[in-house]
Amino acid sequence: MTAAAQPPAMRRGYRWCRVAAQVLYTGLCRGRVFGVRNVPATGGVLLVSNHQSFLDPVLATLAIPRECHYMARDTLFANPKLRPIIEYLNAFPVKRGTADLGAIKETLRRLRAGHVVLTFPEATRTTDGSIGPMRAGVVLLARKAQVPIVPMLILGAFEAWPRTAKLPRPHPVLVAYDAPVYPHRHPDWDDDACVEHVRGRVLALQARFARHPLLRS
Repeated sequence: MTAAAQPPAMRRGYRWCRVAAQVLYTGLCRGRVFGVRNVPATGGVLLVSNHQSFLDPVLATLAIPRECHYMARDTLFANPKLRPIIEYLNAFPVKRGTADLGAIKETLRRLRAGHVVLTFPEATRTTDGSIGPMRAGVVLLARKAQVPIVPMLILGAFEAWPRTAKLPRPHPVLVAYDAPVYPHRHPDWDDDACVEHVRGRVLALQARFARHPLLRS
C-alpha cells in the first residue's frame, strides 16, 4: 500500500467507541474542535501534539473520521485487562527514554500502510500546562515514511486532569489542528529546525486559542 492509499474502513467497534467519546467530550467537557480539515483524508499522517493529560489520546483523535493509531508507553501493556482494549484501539508499545527500534519500525510500518499515527514528542505530560521542547525524532519518522506532520494543540485537558490528580473533573477542552508540514519535501531542512518550526506552529495555536470564550466560561 502506498502512502497515498486508503486504509481499511473504520471498524464498527472503533466507530462506537469514537461516538461514545464524542458524546462525553461535548457533554462533559463542552468540547470544541477547530481545523480538522487540515488532517489529510487519506494516506499516512503523523499527528504531533502537546501533552496535557491522560485524556489526550482520545481528545486528539475523536474528531478525525479515520481510525487512528497511538504510541503508548510499554507499561500499559503489562495490564492483562487493559492490553486487549488498547490493542483493539490501535495502540502499540514504546519504551520511553530509549531509542526503541521496535517502536520506530512499527510506526514506520503503520505510516507507510496509510494510517494516522499520534505522537507526543514532549515525551511526558506537562507539569504546568506549558508546551515543552519537542524531540526531533518525529521529523525523522515523517521523512522516512514520506508523510506529512500535522501540528495540533490540546487546551483545557491539563485543568481537566493534571498529572497530580487521581481522577478527571469537568472542564472545557479545545482541540485545534494546523496545516500539514512536509519535511520529506525539504531535504535540506535540518531536523532540529523542522521540529522547532512544528513546535512554533503549536505555540501559535496556543496563542490564538488561549483566550477563546469556551475556556473562559
